[in-house]
Amino acid sequence: MFLISDAHAQTTATHAGGGNLFSSISGMLPLIVVFVALFFIMIRPQMKKQKEHNAMLAALAKGDEVVTSGGLLGKVTGIAQSDISLQIASGVEVQVQRSAVVQVLPKGTLK
Repeated sequence: MFLISDAHAQTTATHAGGGNLFSSISGMLPLIVVFVALFFIMIRPQMKKQKEHNAMLAALAKGDEVVTSGGLLGKVTGIAQSDISLQIASGVEVQVQRSAVVQVLPKGTLK
């Protein structure tokens, strides 16, 4: 006496082509929803932040007080194409890349 009965194949009618258009779209729907959600949650805010940072760098002028990504605070004394001169103390100037500036401080912050 056998405890397991013989398996019988189901005889449902399926298309050899793999189904219709609706089933293929519904299979891709979760992937599309995840991509759209990632775009609005991660990619779009990052693009907006980058655009604001580029606008801030383009608006840099002599006399602006800035903070660099390395933590230096200084006053802009010269601007070139890809770098700027910062006065970090009386008589001390350093050259930093323009992209290293992360924030422009309000006037009069540094003394």
